[in-house]
Amino acid sequence: MEIPKHVPLPTTELAGFDADLSEEELAAQDAAHRFARDVMRPMGRALDRLPAEQAYLPGSPFWDFQAEIVKMGFGPDGLIGMQPAQAARFEGLIVQELAWGDAGLATSAGAGGMPLLMAKMSGDKELIDLCEGKLGCWCATQPDRGSDGLTLYADERFPGSTGNKGNLQARFVGDEIILNGQSSAWVSNGAVAQVALVDIVADYGDGFWDADGNTFGCNVIIPLDINGVSKGKPLEKLGKRPLPQGEIYFDNVRVPRRFAIATRDDYEFKHAQTWAHAGTNLNHLAAGLARAGFELALAYTNERKQGGALLSDLQLTQFRLGGIGMKVEAIKAMARHVAMYTKCAALPHPYFTAAGKSFCNTEMLSVMRECMTLFGGNGLTREYPIEKLLRDAQAQQIEDGENNLLQMHYGFLLSRLHRETTFGHA
Repeated sequence: MEIPKHVPLPTTELAGFDADLSEEELAAQDAAHRFARDVMRPMGRALDRLPAEQAYLPGSPFWDFQAEIVKMGFGPDGLIGMQPAQAARFEGLIVQELAWGDAGLATSAGAGGMPLLMAKMSGDKELIDLCEGKLGCWCATQPDRGSDGLTLYADERFPGSTGNKGNLQARFVGDEIILNGQSSAWVSNGAVAQVALVDIVADYGDGFWDADGNTFGCNVIIPLDINGVSKGKPLEKLGKRPLPQGEIYFDNVRVPRRFAIATRDDYEFKHAQTWAHAGTNLNHLAAGLARAGFELALAYTNERKQGGALLSDLQLTQFRLGGIGMKVEAIKAMARHVAMYTKCAALPHPYFTAAGKSFCNTEMLSVMRECMTLFGGNGLTREYPIEKLLRDAQAQQIEDGENNLLQMHYGFLLSRLHRETTFGHA
């Protein structure tokens, strides 16, 4: 190999300082990037400026996106059949690019495929047919339950308390499941979904709690065009506006017991595994959002002049860009690490996935705020897309669990591992 006389610039890939990507991975990344650039960004910006009641009507860009994402094959069930490590790598590459295009639409695509993904994993043809070709949602949060649904162990609760059963409940009666109550307004796709994966507490005939005060639960596939189901209006919110969120109401809704894919005996384990695997998407979404903001800031500082020089030629700006760039690479690394562990470990855990979500999204918001300040006053105007990205970044701090709560769960897990295993012992 001929040694160059002068130090060359390093080799980088589309998403930054990446290496060892296969030709297949590079091709998938490139396809996702072009789709994100040419389809998602313009659609996302258009939807962001529409009132929520108009944004998701038939004929809107939202439905054009849903049709296009299906054609591209970027849904969550696209990883089925891959080896675990391969699935982890592809998930990171694809989801990061989609979030780079628009985080709200990327979230909608992920949530939209959850019922079909779980139906396929169950192997039940009836449930697969029920979900095929329909926009889905994951109905797992309620206005009076919220973060309580993310608590897995009795000793995390206040001493003497029982698990919160919330107002949306299932009762198993003979060959039927009867649902009553409402979801929260934060169910992604909830206001427009056609089928739901419902993750709620359940009474199997002897109440909602076990001897330790933990609630029984269930995962059930529910078509949303049956009697007793109604929906609220799409939520008018600060960020991720291309993602429709809203309540779903269940009034004595009855479905066959065979629509359940997790019941009393296997719910606790399946609930944890579903949360662990689905939650890795939020880490990749944070990586894509952070990268999008960073690239906008890089471009702006290489165009804007102050004091007779480009901003990017000023040492203070270079210092700030270096700090942002380090955080972007750290977010990417953490997201990929968590995904690899979750896909490949014999027993992954949702509290480690939650640690990734907390870290990646907290740092992503820090990145986005610093990127906006590099735009000065221009960053506050709707003429520049950085203000939209900051709103999207802020919205994602609470999505799938507020970051401080998730970090608390991770701390509990670390302490428990130390007490009950060899973890953390010299």
